[in-house]
Amino acid sequence: RAMFCLDRVNLGEAKDKFPGEISGGMQKRVAIARAIALNPQYLFCDEPNSGLDPKTSLVIDDLIHDITQEYNMATIINTHDMNSVLGIGEKVIYIYEGHKEWEGTKDDIFTSTNERLNNFIFASDLLRKVKDVEVQGMEG
Repeated sequence: RAMFCLDRVNLGEAKDKFPGEISGGMQKRVAIARAIALNPQYLFCDEPNSGLDPKTSLVIDDLIHDITQEYNMATIINTHDMNSVLGIGEKVIYIYEGHKEWEGTKDDIFTSTNERLNNFIFASDLLRKVKDVEVQGMEG
């Protein structure tokens, strides 16, 4: 089962390596392999892309998305990574000071009037431009 899980996250070749001998992205994939070893109904991920470069973050996002679909499990991701939220998020909950501030889909984010959510999600110039393009596409 361990080899199956390592192969599933594309780490079969690293089976004999110690944690200090593999990259951060590989360590994240090992954590996912361990998490799916017992065929859980739920997968909880706390900042799964923390400390990773953008390209490796996309690999982890795709892996989490694919495993969620393949094993038909509910996956709950706690993250500040807006690329992940907008890329693989289906149902999004924005929590502010321990309370649910907003809930919707990743598409609903672009039309939300919640000021705290907008200030958090669209804090950068790039993401504000992305929002403008998305909103124009929805209107057109």
